[in-house]
Order: sequence, then C-alpha cells, then structure tokens
Amino acid sequence: MENPSALKLINKIQLDLFKKGFEAEPLIADLKKLREYSLEEQNPVLTKAIRLTYEHLEANGAFLIAIPDDEPVDDETELVKDSNAGGAENNMESLEYLLSLFSDLSHKNNLLDLKEYNKAFLAF
Repeated sequence: MENPSALKLINKIQLDLFKKGFEAEPLIADLKKLREYSLEEQNPVLTKAIRLTYEHLEANGAFLIAIPDDEPVDDETELVKDSNAGGAENNMESLEYLLSLFSDLSHKNNLLDLKEYNKAFLAF
C-alpha cells in the first residue's frame, strides 16, 4: 500500500500483535479500516485479501491459514483444515507474513503470495 495512513495502520496492527498478542475484535476492526484504504488504491487482490482475512477471523476466532508454499497449494489446504480441526490455534507466523505482504506489493512474489492466501481462504 502507498497511503501513509494505511502503512501506519499496518504498523499498528503488527505492533499490537507483537505487544498484546492475538485479539480478534480489535484486529478485525483495524482490518476493516485498512480495507477502506485499499479500496482507494484500487488493488482488487489486496482488497479481497483483507476482506477474506477479517471474514476468516470473524468465522473462526483465529487465524488458521498456513504460509503459502513456493509450489501451488492444492493439497496443503486440506492439511491445514485437518490439522486445525481439533482446536483453533493461531498461525501467528502466517498472519504476520500476510500483514507484511499488505505493506509492499511492489514485489511480484508478494502479489502472488496474496493470491495464494486468497485461494486458501476460499478453500478453507
């Protein structure tokens, strides 16, 4: 994202996760505000990723998506579902990585990873 307010919000979210740990409600509220900034930047992949992230958090109360592999993620999606079926454990490393993608889409691989996250959200 290029908007300084959006970048500041991403930084705030990352700091809150680091200092306070995972708290679904404030995180969801911040992501909804972040989505408003992404709409202004007219990047549909980013906007969709942010929406799918907060919808996933609302539905599950946790972040259950793994970091995308460098390979296509067809079989891994099932593994993520199965491994989290017993209890909702946050994949904090994956969440932190996803947030870092939001702030820098100038790298082609970051955009590709966002697309993989979107596929994983939809398949979850």
